[in-house]
Amino acid sequence: MEFRSLHLPSFLATLVLYFTAMLGIGAYFFHRNRSIADYLLGDRRLGPWVTSLSAEASDMGGWLLMGLPGFAYCAGNAAFWIVAGLTAGTYCNWKWVAARLRAYAEIAGNSLTISNFLQHRFCSNSSTIRAVSGIFIFIFFILYVAAGFAAAGRFLGSILSMDQVLATALAALVTITYTALGGFLAVCWTDAIQGMFMFFAVLVVPFAAFHCLGGVAAIPHALQFAPPFFFSIGHGIGGEKLSIIAIISLMGWGLGYFGQPHILVRFMAMKEISRVPLARNIAMQWVSWSLLAAMLVGILGRLCGEIQLTGTDVENIFFVLGDRVFSPFLLNLVLLGVLAAIMSTTSSQLLVAASSFSKDFYGLLLRPRANSRELLHVSRIAVWLVSLLAFFMAKNSHNFILHMVGYAWAGFGASLGPALLFSLFWRRTTEKGVLAGIVAGGLAVILWKNFPPIELYELVPAFFLSSLAIVGTSFLDSRPSNDVLATFDCVGTAMKTDRPRPA
Repeated sequence: MEFRSLHLPSFLATLVLYFTAMLGIGAYFFHRNRSIADYLLGDRRLGPWVTSLSAEASDMGGWLLMGLPGFAYCAGNAAFWIVAGLTAGTYCNWKWVAARLRAYAEIAGNSLTISNFLQHRFCSNSSTIRAVSGIFIFIFFILYVAAGFAAAGRFLGSILSMDQVLATALAALVTITYTALGGFLAVCWTDAIQGMFMFFAVLVVPFAAFHCLGGVAAIPHALQFAPPFFFSIGHGIGGEKLSIIAIISLMGWGLGYFGQPHILVRFMAMKEISRVPLARNIAMQWVSWSLLAAMLVGILGRLCGEIQLTGTDVENIFFVLGDRVFSPFLLNLVLLGVLAAIMSTTSSQLLVAASSFSKDFYGLLLRPRANSRELLHVSRIAVWLVSLLAFFMAKNSHNFILHMVGYAWAGFGASLGPALLFSLFWRRTTEKGVLAGIVAGGLAVILWKNFPPIELYELVPAFFLSSLAIVGTSFLDSRPSNDVLATFDCVGTAMKTDRPRPA
């Protein structure tokens, strides 16, 4: 793809400065990580601004600036259903889960990972629940990271006219390095900075679309380029009427939030529970405006008659529009916003996958007596191992980014989402019930994805089956012990006093 406004030397200089800044943040936090708790959770000292911006930047990632605009370019206003589902899911996650998980994670054995939390929630001496949840986290995160690497490869390959594999390797190397060096705090601070770049980029590009159209007065003429039913929220990409199942599939994306480890760990790392409402307000403003703007980019891009994209190229509409009207300086910032979106999500996923490997495999099965310093080194090595696997999956990928992300999103949402919600809100939940839910949800996503009986997003039926497995198995199991119920009661007290106390 050719860029009209791109001044390659200035973009390369901007890219080098950006990469240097990200690596500098990683190096700064390298010496502040003295234990595994520092490396994986930043010793629970995140403020509301960093928490909210880093959570949403790691949540949205490259699909916000590539996948969603591409979908809106094809489907038009039908993309509204995804936007509505994601907005509702974000709000419910911050409203119901954030404060409760923050209080409970500290009470439940000062848990550093979601798997660790699920084990301590039931005062369990068994490692089964950690091992099983760790397996699903590891599997789906490799796919998620591969989607990020693939997006980065396509992006840099298009701009720099270089081989996609080499471009993927370049972006991956920088992301891996600052993640491995700086750990959780480096990832959060880089994500917060990248979140601001993303927000600027996604808000400014719709103005490019209006300029491309010729202003408001030219919109009636531009409507001729829209296919039939493009502006109807009740019709799909081919103009067919959306069924109830299709609408549920699109809105069902919102269910995935309750099980995304890279978002949930931000809640666990907050310094003060009392700042959750402020963080939620910041996050909702960021998400609402960003999703609407990204959708608008795709819709207005379709109305620009001079732009004709097909196949996976539709996911380039964001920077194709920017190239039409921006100066080289502004175009550099817009392109940087795309790269920031990709790297922010990928770094968060790498860290959580590494934490799962070090805490739930190495520290649990291979070296139960490993000290904090040893686990810290293993986590850094695990970042590179996970990245290597993801790189080989991504280097020749020709799938839509939205489809790749959707698979991993469903995997986490169905396997961990119901398990976490029932553990936090239903006292009757048992360890065996949660274990059954994790397995049922994870396997249901894999089977439904590959052998779908009906065209329904795999997250929706898998989430239901996981919840059913938790409830059914918990009722068949013996009642939770009094110690677990007492610990559960401590959460309500901790949230009211904002001072979590150990059980």
